[in-house]
Order: sequence, then structure tokens, then C-alpha cells
Amino acid sequence: MDSTQVNKGMAAILVAGIAYFLSGWIGATLVHDIKPEHEVLKIEGAAPATATSAPEKAEPLPPIAPLLAKADVVAGESTAKKLCVSCHTFNDGGKAGVGPNLYGAVGSARGHMEGFNYSAAIKGKPGNWSYDDLNAWLAKPAAFAPGTRMAAFAGIKSAEQRADVIAYLRTLSKTPVPLP
Repeated sequence: MDSTQVNKGMAAILVAGIAYFLSGWIGATLVHDIKPEHEVLKIEGAAPATATSAPEKAEPLPPIAPLLAKADVVAGESTAKKLCVSCHTFNDGGKAGVGPNLYGAVGSARGHMEGFNYSAAIKGKPGNWSYDDLNAWLAKPAAFAPGTRMAAFAGIKSAEQRADVIAYLRTLSKTPVPLP
């Protein structure tokens, strides 16, 4: 092999390395990592992203009974269809999706749907779904039942929206539970 061939090979490797370095440097110079001043896309019902290291203080929830008295079932259905329909079904006798069917959930036992594999957090909470329990659950499922599989759902921050959804869920029954 000729020494000029070796020199040409080494020169090609050297030129490729220099081109790689220069393209990275030019790219870093031209593109700046700047955080936006405001959200471009606002998703209603989702919790805002915060960068806090301290745990959130649990604020007491307002009583749900007065809000249920003036709740809007149609708005609750709309909110439920936006936030819940990707995981839950609402019809009588409907099949479970990622989450259980919610028909008849108000007033029924936690883990009411036979055949659905509930998380240990729900199985470990005996009792029925009361209006106050649903309010706490919809506010933040992970706080109501730590370890739930629904922890990815941030919850509904607005007490009025929670009341609307609960009022809608109440209508999903042949014999709705009386309002408090």
C-alpha cells in the first residue's frame, strides 16, 4: 500500500472530524434554548406544571352539598366526556375500558364492577362512593387513594366542575341516590 493512500485516509478522517465539530458549534450558536413566556396550548382540566420541591399542602375541600344543589348536569356530562371517556364508559351494562364502567357508581361499593381488576388502593378502601368521597377522588385521586392506578389523572381543580360531574354521574342510575 502506498503511503499517499494512508495519508489520504487519515486526511479524510481528520476533515470529517473537523466538519462534525464545526457543524455542532454552528448549530449551538444558531439555536438557543429559550423557555416560552406562556403556554401555547392550554388543556382545560389539567393541572398546571409546577416546579416545586416541597410537597403540596392539602387544602380542605369545600363542602360539596351546596354545590350539588346548583350543579349543571349538562356541563358535568360535557366535562366527563372530555376528561373521562378515554378510560371509562357510562352506559348501563357497558364494558370496562382502562377504567371501570361508571354507570351506577354513585352510592355503590368501591370496586363495584365485577370482573374489573381494581388497584389495591381501591380494594383496601371499604365502603360506598358517597358524594364527599367522589369530590375528594375527583379533586386528586392519588391523595384519596395513594397507590391508585389513576394517579396519572391530576384531578379537577374547580369545585363547581367536580359538582357538575358528580351530578352527571348521579343521573347514571335507574334509582339515583338522593342529594344531600
